[in-house]
Amino acid sequence: MWSPPDDSRTLVLIYDGRCAFCERNSARLVRWVRRGSLVRVSSSEPGVLERYPSLTREQCDRAMQLVLPDGRIVSGAQAAAEALKTRRWTGWLASVYYLPGLRWVFDRLYNWVARNRYRFSRSATVCTTSGCAVAAKRP
Repeated sequence: MWSPPDDSRTLVLIYDGRCAFCERNSARLVRWVRRGSLVRVSSSEPGVLERYPSLTREQCDRAMQLVLPDGRIVSGAQAAAEALKTRRWTGWLASVYYLPGLRWVFDRLYNWVARNRYRFSRSATVCTTSGCAVAAKRP
């Protein structure tokens, strides 16, 4: 059973662990942020949704979720932007998200990618199981 990090300043990234595309890109995000500032956990891991009762399976299936140190939860492109703020050299990328008009664009782009992520997983070398094909058929 999963347990949250001991450090209350650590961000928790909850991603779709059944998705190879999500697995690969959440690992990439961890590499881009300040070391030790972010832990990632699959939404399928036992105990995760129970630990964060305001999160639903549906929300986690729709977009990655980021639990901030103050307990707030942000999702999708905003989750990536908030995680990138932890390091100076990636912080500027986060600030681009918050520029007027661009947040709308990034949110729409994230939502499109999220809706099609199983197709990306199935067609890319990142998918090594039949799970991607099954999941891609979901609405």
